[in-house]
Amino acid sequence: MTSKERAEKRAQANNMEPLFQLGKGGMSDALIKQVDDALTARELIKVKVLRDTSPLTPREAADRIAEATGSEVVAVIGGSMIFYRYSKKLHENKKKK
Repeated sequence: MTSKERAEKRAQANNMEPLFQLGKGGMSDALIKQVDDALTARELIKVKVLRDTSPLTPREAADRIAEATGSEVVAVIGGSMIFYRYSKKLHENKKKK
């Protein structure tokens, strides 16, 4: 992803609310599955890390989630992480309409 694409995705995610929160429970297989499903449905998502209770730093969590889901980390800002993954399924549905 180029820096221009990254800036564009970051701007798109600016008004988004986080879909998931990562807290004291840490990262679970269920969270990874939900993030994976959300990326398939939306391509661009935001996840919040509760820094006071989470055992992971936002950067560590972002790297682990990206590796597990095959997505790219667009940005880590404070406790918010933005992920992007191209979704063939989403683009096929748009073409059909």
